[in-house]
Amino acid sequence: MVYIVTSREQGWTLKTLMSSRLGVSRKLTSRLKMTERGITLNGERVYISVHVQEGDVVELRMEREESDDILPEKMPLDILYEDRDLLIINKAAGVIVHPTHGHYTGTLANGVVQHWRDRGEQVRFRPVHRLDRETSGVLAIAKNPYVHQHISEQMIAGTVDKMYRAFVHGCPQPQSGRIEGPIDRDPKNPHVRIVTESGYPAATRYQTLEQYPAYRASLVQLELESGRTHQIRVHMTHIGCPLIGDDMYKYAPDAALTPDERQGSERLDSLLGRQALHAFRLAFVHPGTHERMTFEAPFPPDLSTLKQQLQNDESKKEM
Repeated sequence: MVYIVTSREQGWTLKTLMSSRLGVSRKLTSRLKMTERGITLNGERVYISVHVQEGDVVELRMEREESDDILPEKMPLDILYEDRDLLIINKAAGVIVHPTHGHYTGTLANGVVQHWRDRGEQVRFRPVHRLDRETSGVLAIAKNPYVHQHISEQMIAGTVDKMYRAFVHGCPQPQSGRIEGPIDRDPKNPHVRIVTESGYPAATRYQTLEQYPAYRASLVQLELESGRTHQIRVHMTHIGCPLIGDDMYKYAPDAALTPDERQGSERLDSLLGRQALHAFRLAFVHPGTHERMTFEAPFPPDLSTLKQQLQNDESKKEM
């Protein structure tokens, strides 16, 4: 990373320049100080307390890292974009993002590490955010700590646009709106989340894109204002529109459904082996180029087939 000091920064300390102008965190600054030639001014290693002058050349060098704890593994990857700072993947449903206990191979991390090895790159696997195993769509992976820090800060500030699309049971009323409901673990089942007054604040905006009355189902677009675990699935269930195919969050046994409606919902659920949720769009400011970038991923085959079937049944009904 190279920066030339301007007249506005004349007399600043290097520490202030790195923090205020380059946005380097204290944690990353400490790492750079421990790296050989991690911080140089006009080609020389200096203390960050030194005062800079107009025209000085500041260079920051991050050490190359590898994910030594992740086994490289060949697997197909749908790469939407890649440069020296970022890798944007269209993640397939059924793939875990990062190795966990009992899942040391077959994860996205294993495939990405192999991809970088094939390219001769020495990079540590740093997903900027996570997607559930059964959720498909756009996933951003930072290739160095500086980029990870800056996109994470954008997420905290709420300037990252994360847009999802989902097929749900029922038809949300009203057709667009905002769901606000605190989320926390279900005391009866710690793996499940519920809306509860004592939970953590969470809000989701939604808009109905299509309705399929023949199946009592809808296609909705959703935007997250917060990032709680299973947030979309919990919020849509909370308003009576659980995601199609979701085994964990579905209609309650006492839901106000007729026998035909319940049978229809069960038939829809049987069409998919996972919840019908897709991370459709991700937009943020690229920390390296400072340009706002937008990445989109089309529906995978299973959701495209589901959509076509729902639309075809509606056409037959109209005939």
